[in-house]
Amino acid sequence: MKAALYIVPTPIGNIGDITLRALEILKAVDLIAAEDTRHSRTLLTHYDISTPLVSFHEHSENRVVEQLADRVAGGESIALISDAGTPLVSDPGYALVRGVQARGLTVIPLPGACAAITALSAAGLPTHHFHFEGFLPAKQVARVKRLEAIKSLNTTVIFYEAPHRIVDLITDMLAVFGVDHEICLARELTKTFETIRRAPLGDIREWVLNDANQQKGEFVVISGLVVQTTTLGADGRLLLARLASELPPRKAAQIVADHYGLKSRDLYQQLIAD
Repeated sequence: MKAALYIVPTPIGNIGDITLRALEILKAVDLIAAEDTRHSRTLLTHYDISTPLVSFHEHSENRVVEQLADRVAGGESIALISDAGTPLVSDPGYALVRGVQARGLTVIPLPGACAAITALSAAGLPTHHFHFEGFLPAKQVARVKRLEAIKSLNTTVIFYEAPHRIVDLITDMLAVFGVDHEICLARELTKTFETIRRAPLGDIREWVLNDANQQKGEFVVISGLVVQTTTLGADGRLLLARLASELPPRKAAQIVADHYGLKSRDLYQQLIAD
């Protein structure tokens, strides 16, 4: 094994969702740094992997980073895994990556399971660009403030949420985005009770409130595009149409937006929708 830090994704639910390469790496490295060694040992035991485990989580001190980096510098190979999915996606680990890279050592990432991308692929919402938000603040005031800021992004947004806050999140999203705003609720992905539903926020909230089972498990919530209202007079619409006949839509939208002090992405959405 090449002396390096290997970033190794693990299953997000279904234990079969691990790559052959990931198994090879986990068996061959000198050490596995795991977010929760007790949790990870179940997966390793299932695949008969006896590689030594060490704990590495968000509360690990800088000395742990230095110790692990020292081992890589000394010629050892280390695999970093999280409790589920791809490490560093809403998980600890970047400090270790930076610590290894700071010494000019190698970091090798492996592709694999990720709840955000898995949910996005089945959401039925625009995917040409999107924003990963992860977990919102637990306090309502801070959560609503962040949702208000996200509203202006005008793109698909991916959230993670815990079961005890899922109703609060949906309620706050409804207040900020409106009852007809479309979202996708993905619950327990790859597991026995996997549920994926796309509908307006009002319908989703009623469905979740009326079925306690939909308030259990791990959630990915995906918000669709927020339709922004842009005021553009007759002259502006005429200018936009004329420019769009001669220029690419994005360029035409940018010129008109700059002239009228509006958001170019809103005008661009109008153009491609017409």
